[in-house]
Amino acid sequence: MATGRNHRPATRSRGIPEATVARLPLYLRALTALSERSVPTVSSEELAAAAGVNSAKLRKDFSYLGSYGTRGVGYDVEYLVYQISRELGLTQDWPVVIVGIGNLGAALANYGGFASRGFRVAALIDADPAMAGKPVAGIAVQHADELERIISDNGVSIGVIATPAGAAQQVCERLVAAGVTSILNFAPTVLSVPDGVDVRKVDLSIELQILAFHEQRKAGEEADSEAAKRKGPDGDMPAVMPA
Repeated sequence: MATGRNHRPATRSRGIPEATVARLPLYLRALTALSERSVPTVSSEELAAAAGVNSAKLRKDFSYLGSYGTRGVGYDVEYLVYQISRELGLTQDWPVVIVGIGNLGAALANYGGFASRGFRVAALIDADPAMAGKPVAGIAVQHADELERIISDNGVSIGVIATPAGAAQQVCERLVAAGVTSILNFAPTVLSVPDGVDVRKVDLSIELQILAFHEQRKAGEEADSEAAKRKGPDGDMPAVMPA
């Protein structure tokens, strides 16, 4: 089976916009759910609603794939699953290494969605000698001293960093020097990488902070609404009637 080192997705060469690429996994998730229910076709409106986008944007995105659907019928679910999987590079095997096997790294190792989406956890790596040889998700953890050899032996081009922030940049540099060209970073820090290396950052605390902002704004809007209700028609607080 082909590995990620020698085969990279064709989306850039085909001129698919990055915003469209970012939405393709959303479409694939919705389509996979439809496929599992043996749904043969889906309209752009139905699929857009399931993916959380508007139907016009969906049709534009699919035009980059050469898929336009059939009027009155919609899109063929299985064919779209294949098309999007091919564009994302998921019709081949992508070996992945996870560096940093603490609570988060162990949780990622135990995530069952990797294999079903074209990713194979080739190795788990940690700097703690006490972790070496311990099984996590059925895979023996290997020491960080073996990182370069592991990447070379397995043809790894995708690395996942789940280390503390202070160690992340050094791990990143070792991954890049060993040939890794795509990194998923869970460490709470910004990584510096050379041109040609792609980094995707996942920061759960930032996402929670954004949600907190929205909750605070909603609470403020509710308070303003209640204050407006208590005001009289001339904008002043209504007078209290004597008993």
